[in-house]
Amino acid sequence: MMSSYKNIFGTLRNIRINTLKEIRFLLWHNKNSHNLMKFHNIHYGKDCFIIGNGPSLNLFDLNLLNDYYTFGLNRIYLIFDKINLNLSYYVSTNPLVVEQNKSDLGKIKCPQFLPHHSIRSLKNNINNNFLFMSSNYKFNGDITSGVHHGYTVTFVALQIAFYMGFKNVFLVGVDHKFNQTGNPGEKQFLNENDTNHFDANYFKGQDWHLADLDNSEISYLMARKAYEKHGRKIFDATVNGNLKIFEKIPFDESITLAKKLA
Repeated sequence: MMSSYKNIFGTLRNIRINTLKEIRFLLWHNKNSHNLMKFHNIHYGKDCFIIGNGPSLNLFDLNLLNDYYTFGLNRIYLIFDKINLNLSYYVSTNPLVVEQNKSDLGKIKCPQFLPHHSIRSLKNNINNNFLFMSSNYKFNGDITSGVHHGYTVTFVALQIAFYMGFKNVFLVGVDHKFNQTGNPGEKQFLNENDTNHFDANYFKGQDWHLADLDNSEISYLMARKAYEKHGRKIFDATVNGNLKIFEKIPFDESITLAKKLA
């Protein structure tokens, strides 16, 4: 009998949790999804660069990207003191990264795509466009119905770029290699200099989640198939990158091939 009660209470608890998730999604969707609709096919047929945060960013002149549509990720703003980089869009989806660095978001003047979990703490920033983080692990071409984080913010940026209508996407700074010890996704505090990103202070003195490269590759495969299905292409122009999912292209060649700002 006790076992039966436990099963009943467990079922009721799961129903309550799922109901709360549905309510939170509906509240988010009603209040914020319309802010995302304005981006649908806004850059149809254009090209863009998604800028990762790997050490390889220090190997070429990022100023060359100011003539193109660009997405910056997570703490890319740390490079602003060295380079006059004019981002078109900014994306950060890990609540831990957003919460620890929310005071720095004012340095970013372009539209920002952030997780809906951050609505309360960042509601006064008019540049914010909030994304619902879905538990449904897939590549979603309609960001108004939620996106999966895909174990890498780059996957989210690829979904946003697809929704905006970009035809060719070029990845730079997506090194796909990390010096880390522990389980993928594990939260750790970084005491020493950060060797996994373009700036030694990137996560130094902060908590961070260890990279999950295997699941990231699954996400990238989904993104590649979605783009190819619609006659679009993702190129990897990262200098000395370790990712093998997308067609490799030298950075200099990507600058020549990509369409410039209209």
